[in-house]
Amino acid sequence: QVQLVESGGGLVLAGGSLRLSCAVSGRTFSNYVTGWFSQAPGKEREFVASISWSGDSTYYADAVKGRFTISRDNRKNTVFLQMNSLKPEDTAVYYCAAVSGIPDPWRHYSEAYYPEQYDFWGRGTQVTVSS
Repeated sequence: QVQLVESGGGLVLAGGSLRLSCAVSGRTFSNYVTGWFSQAPGKEREFVASISWSGDSTYYADAVKGRFTISRDNRKNTVFLQMNSLKPEDTAVYYCAAVSGIPDPWRHYSEAYYPEQYDFWGRGTQVTVSS
């Protein structure tokens, strides 16, 4: 089994920054794509960003392009989400997820875009952006 644990959430003023981390442990496997998703109260879980095992392929939701950056350190089995210029509408619980078996680089971002495509999930970390 694979465990993912998110950290780094918190309360921040609009325009501020946070860096989320996702530590992966357990039966680690190579060539897994990691994604970040957000879920605001009363809304469905939404795609935020994804990154391939090598880091050569990344993809971002339009709402976060230019503000968020996803990265990974495979030596430490950790994936990061740097969140800058935060807005109140970014307020949500942020989840880290992983899926294996996707080519690297992927053929199309849609191979790791939908929540149902991911096999393993963390419990989430709350991000609250106040205006």
